Amino acid sequence: MSQVPSELRYTQDHEWARDNGDGTLTVGITDHAQEALGDLVFVEVPEPGREVAVGEACAVVESVKAASDIFSPLAGTVTEVNAALADAPERINEDPYGEGWIFKLVPADASAFAGLLDPDAYAALLDDE
Repeated sequence: MSQVPSELRYTQDHEWARDNGDGTLTVGITDHAQEALGDLVFVEVPEPGREVAVGEACAVVESVKAASDIFSPLAGTVTEVNAALADAPERINEDPYGEGWIFKLVPADASAFAGLLDPDAYAALLDDE
């Protein structure tokens, strides 16, 4: 069973978002997504300063099985990326909710965070797959 931390919000495309309490969100892919992809071998992160739309493909993770786009959960501006993933993409497999984060974002509308899936809704989505 995949981990679904209660403090995060989720998308139907298996991204997670954490409210950092300082006006930024940290974004990554869920435990379920990294399990489905298998061993990651490459991560392409967005450029800091990039404006992204909700649902826009803004990063890529590549595994031995496939490449997969990572979609922004909210519209906003990328402020920081996890540069360590360039040399250690396996961090996403090892710690998807911690050291495996992908980027940080200042949302254009902070209230939109509440519209993402809560942990119960995301767990139900996983049950339906």
